[in-house]
Amino acid sequence: MTGSRAPSPISDYGLLGDTRTAALVSGDGAIDWLCVPRFDGEPLFGRLVGGPAAGTFRVGPAAPATVVERRYRQDTATLQTTWAVGDRRLTLTESMVAEVSGRLLPATLLVRRLSAEGGALDAVVEFDPRLGARHRRPRVRRRGGILVGEWGALAVSLSCAPDLAVEPGRPTPVEVAPGRPVTLVLAVANREPLIHVEPEAAWGLVLADEARWRAWTAGIDGALPFREDVVRSLLTLRLLTYSPSQAPVAAPTTSLPEDPGGARNWDYRYVWPRDASIGVNAFLGVGKLEEAQGFLAWLLHASRLDRPRLPALFTLTGRRVPPERELAGWPGYLDSVPVRFGNAAAEQHQLDGYGWVVDAAWVFVQAGHPLYSETWRAVRGFADVVAGRWGEPDAGIWEVREAGQHVHSKLMGWLALDRALRIAETHRVPARQRRRWQEARDAIATDVRTRGFDPTQASYVRSYGTQDLDSALLVLPLLGIDGIGSARVRGTIDAIREQLSAGGPLLYRYPPGRDGLPGAEGAFLPCSFWLVQALASTGRRREAEELFRALRDHASPLGLYAEQLDPATGAHLGNYPQTLTHAALVQAALAIRDSPG
Repeated sequence: MTGSRAPSPISDYGLLGDTRTAALVSGDGAIDWLCVPRFDGEPLFGRLVGGPAAGTFRVGPAAPATVVERRYRQDTATLQTTWAVGDRRLTLTESMVAEVSGRLLPATLLVRRLSAEGGALDAVVEFDPRLGARHRRPRVRRRGGILVGEWGALAVSLSCAPDLAVEPGRPTPVEVAPGRPVTLVLAVANREPLIHVEPEAAWGLVLADEARWRAWTAGIDGALPFREDVVRSLLTLRLLTYSPSQAPVAAPTTSLPEDPGGARNWDYRYVWPRDASIGVNAFLGVGKLEEAQGFLAWLLHASRLDRPRLPALFTLTGRRVPPERELAGWPGYLDSVPVRFGNAAAEQHQLDGYGWVVDAAWVFVQAGHPLYSETWRAVRGFADVVAGRWGEPDAGIWEVREAGQHVHSKLMGWLALDRALRIAETHRVPARQRRRWQEARDAIATDVRTRGFDPTQASYVRSYGTQDLDSALLVLPLLGIDGIGSARVRGTIDAIREQLSAGGPLLYRYPPGRDGLPGAEGAFLPCSFWLVQALASTGRRREAEELFRALRDHASPLGLYAEQLDPATGAHLGNYPQTLTHAALVQAALAIRDSPG
């Protein structure tokens, strides 16, 4: 049965998470992706990109059935899927327990409960863990009624109530009757004791977690535009933040293709300071200070070995990202190969990252929270790097393999220096250093206005010497290098909206086929939310609201977004769900709230 299942659409997957790792579960109840013990660990269930041999954990109806409802419980991370079998209903309710501190609990605890209405139903459990790149089967033993699988220092346990004789790799039938739910609990231990939690106690932990999530979301302004979408995005961002370090992972997946059947498959299970900084602004915009503080503390730790240089990305614990490698024998999602672990972008120089990070620090200060002296020292170092290197070519926000003079990078370098100067108004800085920043900031402005603007299009362009446009330039009205109402700002927004349109509310990030890589790609979803933000920020609130509503129609049925979308089919593309898209959604809604229009 497992091997015969056709791959589910990316948008069919729901996210389960505990702020340390995450699982993707399809509409037929199959967990086809879960890395342990954290987001960037080895896959325990990897069928999503590794095929049937990479393992899965399916809990659902034994015979084909129709999904009649699939939703997250209100303001929580608990997912419910209901199937219809005639006039009877089978419901799978599942979650991962996020709050485990201060108690004797496994760091990863997945709870799945089947319940029936209208009569008894036949269901099936397919538990087939296969660890790592080589799909290693566990060494299996039983302890009482508990199934234990081991791979050296890593162990998992599966317990069931009522008891089920589950055999890894073999479907196990089970009857689910009304009033007699079936509960399964998966626990994971890595270099620590394997702790058993009784199924009923585990279910109680899920309910307690739900109460904490609801209390957290209750503090979000009820009058916020598109609040339901914002809350789901904020919950997603929380689930994708590695709680031991407060580092937000770009996505919980690797190698979901931007071009199905092609080679544009990347590993996003790491931390990009750029994406994380946008998330900081999103959390601060809804009054969530703790999340912003956590990221700045992590960044201070992560960057300590490279300062004043800011690497393009880090591991979850602030170490260097492993070299990019291709997994032999992994078929990929819809035959999209290679499947990659690691990311070569870690070696790139990306000037724009400095702007995002220093701006996040400024937003933090602007909210009334001074920087600690060590944090300010790090920010000053970042500004010094920009002042010294802004004239060099870089890989840019889109991480092209050949460096260039990217206008967006220059603008973000200007932003880094401008925000550092603003912070310097309330924080100590030597006069000589301040003058250097001012001189470099003014030089960037002159250079970009002279070499990066095309009068024939009334727009800034992607890079010096070209006429190509770049959707990343939609951040222009937020910077302040040109006035919000200036002709250059308006012209850039309108030119991008027209020339990079992928139809409806969708945008390409740059003209398709202009990145030196083989194959095509879809519309880039964060850019569409940046367009919403740009329109709202320039007083075009009605247009911004219409665009936001159109983008809602492109969300997955559970309100999640991938990195890209196929303009022709509406299929989600790329790693999923993506932090950058959800953070951009929140900022777009905040811009509508604050719009002068």
